[in-house]
Amino acid sequence: MNGARALIETLANCGVELCLANPGTSEMHLVQALDQVPKMRSVLALFEGVCTGAADGYGRMTGKPAATLLHLGPGLANGIANLHNARKAGTPIINLVGNHPQFHMGYDAPLTSDIDTLARNFSCWIKSCSTADTLAQDGAEAYTATLRATPGSQGQISTLILGADAAWGDSPGPAKGNGIPQRALVDDQNVRQVAEILASGEKCVMILEHDGVRTESLEQAGKIAAKTGCRIMSGTFPGRVDGGAGMIDVERMPYFPEHILASLAGVQHLILVGAQIPASFFAYRTTPSRLVPEGCQVHTLARIEENALDALQQLADRVGAKDVVARRFARAEMGLPSGEMNTRNMIQAIAATLPEHVIIATDSGLGNAAQPACQTAAPHSWLSLTGGSIGQGSPVSTGAALACPQRRVLALLGDGGAAYTIQSLWTQAREQLNVTTVIFANRKYNILNIEYGRLGVTDVGPIAASLFDIGNPDIDWAMLANSMGVPSATARTAEELCALLTRSYQQPGPFLIQAMC
Repeated sequence: MNGARALIETLANCGVELCLANPGTSEMHLVQALDQVPKMRSVLALFEGVCTGAADGYGRMTGKPAATLLHLGPGLANGIANLHNARKAGTPIINLVGNHPQFHMGYDAPLTSDIDTLARNFSCWIKSCSTADTLAQDGAEAYTATLRATPGSQGQISTLILGADAAWGDSPGPAKGNGIPQRALVDDQNVRQVAEILASGEKCVMILEHDGVRTESLEQAGKIAAKTGCRIMSGTFPGRVDGGAGMIDVERMPYFPEHILASLAGVQHLILVGAQIPASFFAYRTTPSRLVPEGCQVHTLARIEENALDALQQLADRVGAKDVVARRFARAEMGLPSGEMNTRNMIQAIAATLPEHVIIATDSGLGNAAQPACQTAAPHSWLSLTGGSIGQGSPVSTGAALACPQRRVLALLGDGGAAYTIQSLWTQAREQLNVTTVIFANRKYNILNIEYGRLGVTDVGPIAASLFDIGNPDIDWAMLANSMGVPSATARTAEELCALLTRSYQQPGPFLIQAMC
């Protein structure tokens, strides 16, 4: 048995069920091992950013790491944008990155690069000195590291950089897996302090992220809110939150900093549960970066790496909320919109036709704008653009569909972000994944027009206008989808959008809708 086979068998025995691959010559022994260990499913993507984004979507839906197989430093570099998003989401991922053997490194061959430096940007665990003897055990350590919650935004991504000699060399065989790490429990003093604050009658907002927005955690937070009168709020871009009719009524933090400050006006206590102090997405000359109202105190019930569910359960018991009925989103009667498409009726079309238990992956401003309307529609899971690097929505939807084949996935994409990782469609067609993709084709990076003005630049000259415009030539997304094996159609009215959404949900496999707006 060689090192590659021992590694893949070890990962499969630990519970890694999926490898998203874009391999090259240095990874051929790993490809052979995947052939020999069929219980780990292998899926090809045409671009490394699709591999990493799909691993993110898979991990958000399962809580388990998928592996990526990437070709040396340049291959890893192609996937870093979506690894950045996955780090911010706290998604478990194992990157397997091939490298030259040590004896070849000194010749500065064309693909030689400092892979460790690239990996430090997003990895909580890195190993680059494996041998054939140690490679399997290093794989077991990489798996364990992805399940260990880390402080702040360090994330849960392992990167195992393996030289070809470690892969092809003789190995003693697979390694045994380690124990599963557990989140630390919060100090009882935290719970007592927060309970006293909630009992004071002062205005409080509880901000929940990561472990704090799991469905079970929100159930406890909802009871606490109903008992004490505090507000509960998720971050602007939660990695995953389950919403819709019947789910806990939780606010979502706005996007622009002045709107965040307005939503927190008069609040005397911010209570963080798996969350960080609110900060502005971008810096502005006239707006503070730290978005805490003057005179407001910040308290931490549970840090990001701690067990938020246990902390909320303790807090619910302490404030007498254990048997309280929490407020939930109620389903609203929604008629189907009509007429020429605009932002309002496109959002209405999405919410009115939403199928039960759909998974929604977003990349665009309009996609995120649909979130409030969808809270009074069918139950669903929402996967947000956590790190702000566009080009996430389509790969994440691909990974979510691989994770949950019994559920429909809806990708809501701007045409700017869609152009980054449109290769996702090819993988969806090859694997016949149940993904409906809506591309809002307004032919521009519209958010940049907004930000240009917010930064005080009022004169949009011809060069600036051209840099925000993605027309000339116009991309025909329907034809592009067809060329990759994905059926498609174009919607020019709200009625057409409703009909195409409904049609896509009723047929298996992928479907793309080009929504002209």
